Amino acid sequence: MDNISELVNGLFDKNDKAAYKCLKELISASEQDNGVYQFFDTFADMIDNENSYVRTRGLLLISANAKWDTDDKIDEIIDKYLCHIMDDKPITARQCIKALPDIAKYKPNLVDDIRTALHKANPQRYTENMQSLVYNDIREALKTINEMV
Repeated sequence: MDNISELVNGLFDKNDKAAYKCLKELISASEQDNGVYQFFDTFADMIDNENSYVRTRGLLLISANAKWDTDDKIDEIIDKYLCHIMDDKPITARQCIKALPDIAKYKPNLVDDIRTALHKANPQRYTENMQSLVYNDIREALKTINEMV
């Protein structure tokens, strides 16, 4: 428990490599049990952070904990989460899009919302070299989601 709390605090480390290490450990722990889920509200707050790396970490940890979301907390923030499909930073947008199939897998009641948001997304807001990457991520996410349901 203390270790998880320390890792969550580490997500805000100014050293991005140290914060990324904490993220990886928390994602791994989330695959094992629901011990990380108790910090869900912290992750939800992170997606509003001005730092795109912090936003990305929050998005990834929310999706990593979708299977433990018995309190339907994702349902409460799904609109805010889906806004990041078109995050100001294309790298954050791409991470968000790639994480959506995990949410869809464990939250089938949100599949229609996720699909709609992906269909409405407009990658043309990004530089030309990023547009095709974001478009492909959207296509892959939709394909994966459609194969699940």
